[in-house]
Amino acid sequence: MSTQSPADTPVGAPVEQVQAPPAEKTAGGERANHRWWVLGVIAIAQLMVVLDATVVNIALPSAQKALDFSDGNRQWIVTAYSLAFGSLLLLGGRLADLIGRKIVFLTGVVGFAGASALAGAAQNFDVLVSGRALQGLFGAMLAPAALSLLNTTFTDAKERAKAFGIYGAIAGAGGGIGLLLGGVLTEHLSWRWTLYVNLIFAVIAFVGGMTLLRKGAPAERPKLDIPGTVLVTTGLFGIVYGFSNAETHHWGSPLTWGFLLLGGVLVAAFTWWQTRTAHPLLPLRVLVDRNRGASFAVLGIAGVGLFGVFLFLTYYLQLSLHYTPVKTGLGFLPMIGALMVSAQLATNTLVPRFGPKPIVPLGMGLATVGMAWLTALDGSSSYAANVLPPLIVIGLGIGLAMPTAMSVATAGIDPRDAGVASAGVNTMQQVGGSIGTALLNTLAATAAATYVHSHGSTPAVLAQAQLHSYSTAYWWSAGFFAFGTVLALLMYRRGVPEQIAEGDAAAVHM
Repeated sequence: MSTQSPADTPVGAPVEQVQAPPAEKTAGGERANHRWWVLGVIAIAQLMVVLDATVVNIALPSAQKALDFSDGNRQWIVTAYSLAFGSLLLLGGRLADLIGRKIVFLTGVVGFAGASALAGAAQNFDVLVSGRALQGLFGAMLAPAALSLLNTTFTDAKERAKAFGIYGAIAGAGGGIGLLLGGVLTEHLSWRWTLYVNLIFAVIAFVGGMTLLRKGAPAERPKLDIPGTVLVTTGLFGIVYGFSNAETHHWGSPLTWGFLLLGGVLVAAFTWWQTRTAHPLLPLRVLVDRNRGASFAVLGIAGVGLFGVFLFLTYYLQLSLHYTPVKTGLGFLPMIGALMVSAQLATNTLVPRFGPKPIVPLGMGLATVGMAWLTALDGSSSYAANVLPPLIVIGLGIGLAMPTAMSVATAGIDPRDAGVASAGVNTMQQVGGSIGTALLNTLAATAAATYVHSHGSTPAVLAQAQLHSYSTAYWWSAGFFAFGTVLALLMYRRGVPEQIAEGDAAAVHM
């Protein structure tokens, strides 16, 4: 992409700037110290959104007992969040581009906090689900605004690599942190604190955002693509809802395949419409770059496979090894540590030197090996000998793949499209995770039922059926990661992308 100066920034591009504090300037005139404070604010907000996908999982049994809702309704505590979040992300990203990233970011933070308070104080199932859906709605505003702010704040190649390494590590490790935090809060306080804790994150993020970010609004605001918004929102809703229904309905049910088919048709219609409208919600120019398209695909596939770790290994540690919620969360810490180390190594050293082509496939390949390794777990396995080694391998792999893919997906993007490109990254992760949760749950439940049908229903058989269901989920997760490995090998270009090697020339200069 050609070098673009601030004067060349397209008309209508919302420009977020770091407020000028009394800090020393760098050689380039930047106040670098303040940019890292901005990263801290963005990281806290992103952690709040990411960990909320899992922090409630460990609290579900306690919440179910307190509010007395059925096992059939239990999944909607998780699904309500992912449905709203996944289906509204593109709209949230475009709003950040059209209105201004600061105002959308702060609105998302405040709304997310309010929704968390509502869900935490819920006295019945309906209020809890409504609060979780509202969390998803405001998270869909917050997440793309946060990533686009990161993309436009760090323009120096080395700083950008460090920033995306930290951000990617948080995005990858947030689920594990959520499990640990959920265990601690549920065991020592109450399940309601898995929701109330967001108020603490939100206050820090809001004060930091108000202090560090300047209001940025486009000089001319293009019209919002209303037909495109309706098509993609309802289409993504149909896809996520269809896969969610697969947990409680068979694949032949109209509530499963009907919504999947409808969602696919609507998304196809949305793609067609984006080539016809003057103000597209998702300009196709965002997707035409080969490296960026590869990164979106990798993030979606990784989202599907990663839930095989968090979801089923949580069940294994608690039900088969009889871990407490806190001990279960602690069990994921080595994976998080490995992920953070490899994320920094990848974005700061490996990718600037070799480019994404060898790094992302290596990461996806390591995740494949780790997931396949987990299939050997049985009732006599120990954590140190049998769980810890594959967890570390998976953490190293995810740390190589996800932060690299995030950085490449948003590098060199036109400033006017930064929000929607960032939303695309989050959409792929969230929709992938939603599909992974529903699909892997269905496959695991089917495997367990088939095993019981073939072997009887004694306590020993039921325990073995449970282990068989976990193994099935791990194999499928390994298969998704293997597919992602091949896809990354074929799609990524050789060499270091220009925008990574020379800095993001198209980003807004602070």
